[in-house]
Amino acid sequence: MNDVRESGFKRLTRLETARERLLDRAEPTERVESVGLVAADDRVLAEPVVSERDVPHYPRAAMDGFAVRATDTFDASRRSPAVLRRDAIDDPDTAMRVHTGSELPDGADAVVMVEHVETVGDEIEVLDPVAAGENVAPVGEDVQSGKCLYEPGHRLRPSDLGLLKSVGIDEVSVYDRPTVGVIPTGEELVQADPDPGEVVETNGLTTSRYVERWGGRATYRDVVTDDRAALRAAIERDLTKDLVVTTGGSSVGERDLVPEIVDDLGEVLVHGVACKPGHPTGFGVVADTPVLMLPGYPVSCIVAAVQLLRPALRHVGHHSVRSHPTTEAHLDRKIPSEPGVRTHARIELREEGDDTPTAVPTRTSGAGVLSSVALADGWVVVAEEREGIPAGETVAVEHWEAEI
Repeated sequence: MNDVRESGFKRLTRLETARERLLDRAEPTERVESVGLVAADDRVLAEPVVSERDVPHYPRAAMDGFAVRATDTFDASRRSPAVLRRDAIDDPDTAMRVHTGSELPDGADAVVMVEHVETVGDEIEVLDPVAAGENVAPVGEDVQSGKCLYEPGHRLRPSDLGLLKSVGIDEVSVYDRPTVGVIPTGEELVQADPDPGEVVETNGLTTSRYVERWGGRATYRDVVTDDRAALRAAIERDLTKDLVVTTGGSSVGERDLVPEIVDDLGEVLVHGVACKPGHPTGFGVVADTPVLMLPGYPVSCIVAAVQLLRPALRHVGHHSVRSHPTTEAHLDRKIPSEPGVRTHARIELREEGDDTPTAVPTRTSGAGVLSSVALADGWVVVAEEREGIPAGETVAVEHWEAEI
């Protein structure tokens, strides 16, 4: 028997088509803010960044050893070492002890590595000659003052932040994080201690945390009951956000009011997606703000959020949409799927002595069984063109919840 939430749609939109339509209507933000380096991690630059100083800003020793005049080591060898007076560099045939990173003393133009020197009293014997500049990091070797380090659109990584600090930059201009209103709906929802017939609200919590993880700023609203006036007011309240996300009430039942309200306020562009779990997904546009309608069943909600909300958020925030990491595994048993529908089969990975792990399908159905996805290691995506995947095939298990 089909789930009522996965039936009743006259036409299902392919997932890729739904995603393209959503991205086409989700405008990248033009809001910009200046932030310190700690807050700039994983943010996207809105303006070019130019080095404010040379790095290093002084000539420095690149090795432990002795700073020398290179000419004083000419023809030095193990049979006939160059003998230099140590702890001075004020005259010819003198040398000064230096450490990696030390400023090169005036008069010196090279460093002899400590392993190429023998110390005899107040003198050193240089066993190998050095050329001018050898084992010395000149001014600006790493970065030169005035160099453009990053262009707008660059996503800042921790290594970038270290480089920026080294060149004297402590603030950068970045695009603002996309704002998202997350509205859980359903008269049966409670926040805790459910009575019979009541359900603990989880979709809004889960979705709002994904918004934060995916680079947005979520406003997690209180539950809105299945009432037209209340739902309308809740959606209108968040039209100042970059995106509005509702959870629940998106299918075709008597209490599934959200699509009708979005269509009254604006226009529904997609209602019903060829994605399992996740059929009762849709989106529309109200006053130029995309409204993404996620299903009420928890697994459907998560699948739709990963496949539609995540790329929309990344697009609005000027981030590239990176693929999730995968693990190749041998499929333990067949994954059934419906032709024309993209199926997400929840997978447990087992190490069984071989170099390649075994992928054990836990569920391809059961959109309301939250533990089946929360406790899974990932999922295998079965493309629309396939009618299942046979046992024994090597599959890519997608780690959709990994930090990327």
